[in-house]
Amino acid sequence: MSDVPPPAPPHRARVDLPDWMRHPEPPRRTPGRRLSDLVDRVPALAAARRRMWARQGRTRFGDRHPALAAIGSFVFVAVTATLLVVGMRHLAWAIRQHRI
Repeated sequence: MSDVPPPAPPHRARVDLPDWMRHPEPPRRTPGRRLSDLVDRVPALAAARRRMWARQGRTRFGDRHPALAAIGSFVFVAVTATLLVVGMRHLAWAIRQHRI
C-alpha cells in the first residue's frame, strides 16, 4: 500500500461581489461625526481632546464611573418606557373617544 494523497478538491471560481459591496456608500454625516471633524479642524480643540484622552487613559465614561453610568442609564430607560406607555394609553383613550 502506498501513501497516495487524496485528490485536491475542485477549484471554486472567485465570487464576484455586487457593486454595493465593492463600493459602499460613504459613512453618514451624523451630528457626532460633524462635531468630531470640527474638533479635528481646530488645532486648539484637537490638542485639548488629546490632553483629555491622555488624562482619561482613553477609557469609557462607564468604565471610569460605573455607578453613575448605571444610575443614568436606568433613569433614561425608565423615563423612555414611561413616556411610551403613557403615549400608548393616550392613543388608546383617544381612539375609544373617537377623537382619532
